[in-house]
Amino acid sequence: MSLLLKEGQIENLKLKNRIVMPPMCMYKSDNSGELKTFHKGHYLARAIGGVGFIILEATAVEPKGRISANDLGLWDDSFIESHKKLNEQMHSFGAKVAIQLAHAGRKCNVEDETPIAPSAIAFSEEKPFKMPNEATIEDIKKIKELFIKAAIRAKLANYDAIELHAAHGYFLCEFLSPLSNLRNDIYGGSLENRCRLTLEIAKELKQKVDLPLIVRISADEWMKEGWNIDDSIYLSKELEKVGVDSIHVSSGGNQEKPNKPLEIRPMYQADFAKDIKKELNIPIIAVGLITTAKQGEKLLEEKYCDFVAYGRELLRSPNFTFIAANELNEKEIIDPSYIIAF
Repeated sequence: MSLLLKEGQIENLKLKNRIVMPPMCMYKSDNSGELKTFHKGHYLARAIGGVGFIILEATAVEPKGRISANDLGLWDDSFIESHKKLNEQMHSFGAKVAIQLAHAGRKCNVEDETPIAPSAIAFSEEKPFKMPNEATIEDIKKIKELFIKAAIRAKLANYDAIELHAAHGYFLCEFLSPLSNLRNDIYGGSLENRCRLTLEIAKELKQKVDLPLIVRISADEWMKEGWNIDDSIYLSKELEKVGVDSIHVSSGGNQEKPNKPLEIRPMYQADFAKDIKKELNIPIIAVGLITTAKQGEKLLEEKYCDFVAYGRELLRSPNFTFIAANELNEKEIIDPSYIIAF
């Protein structure tokens, strides 16, 4: 059997293949933060299409933690039942499902909300970005509690895993970077201090919520003096020590105008995943313009990663898993209702 279509495991979570749908913001909710008909059709289609592991889009832990007024939220118990029903449907097709819990930090563009960040540094001088308030220690304590409460709701909604969003320039990622975090307290300055908040939340999540925990990171922020792969290896090792079960390796997003050479090409982030995988004993998820079954096979065969995330390709092709099964001569995996197409 191909490696891509082989069963895999993250902690005690068994996955029927190594194809992952990574979180991609759909901006299809409204100011309520609730799941809409779009989300139910969008995610269920990928479960029907054979994806082994679906990670729901960035879901805010509080209203001002949204990127936009059209983001999903999980800041209230009233959200639990609709998520539970969606999970029941996706589970019925053999998919396992995680939810990415997030806080937008300085990248919050909700009209009536004031962003919050480690330091009062705007992401951009251009609208719709605003100057954030610098988070106090009390603010940080509150946001930590919000992540835990949202994770407990996710457990009650029958999610199979949690992904903590510490990538792409949002709140936790902002703390990691020496360019967006200019604090002089225990959450700023040294690499250890800048990693503290992400590690504290991850540790508490593992202690209080009995679910596998994935952390998504930006391995490099593409700035000469910024967060880089060496920092990411340090953070990933520390995350493994506190019990994190998988690292999802992306990059960028924390700076409006990166100053490192950046070539956006197929599998352009995979080297970061490989560098981190060499240093850890937990599964690694690679992502970044991976579009074909053969690319996924290569990444697994050459030990870049343990799971392969297909973002844009799963937007284009909900039945990508069946396309891969046909290409890799594993046609028995294709749902009988679709086999005529191959």
